[in-house]
Amino acid sequence: MPQIVFLAMIGAGLYIGYRWVARVAKEAAAELERAQAELRRRAGAREKDLGQLVWDPASGVYRPGKPH
Repeated sequence: MPQIVFLAMIGAGLYIGYRWVARVAKEAAAELERAQAELRRRAGAREKDLGQLVWDPASGVYRPGKPH
């Protein structure tokens, strides 16, 4: 009989552990989604269309060309 009680306690512990891991994984996934949404929002705010880049031989770097 003590073996059944022991197995029941192990089963209950495993179930509680499984629920805890599932909850933590769900929270981590939600946090990751919030972080990705924030990165997408920030990236969209600073994107600019500079047009075609043109080589500037005087300075040795590419510069934005004339807008079309």
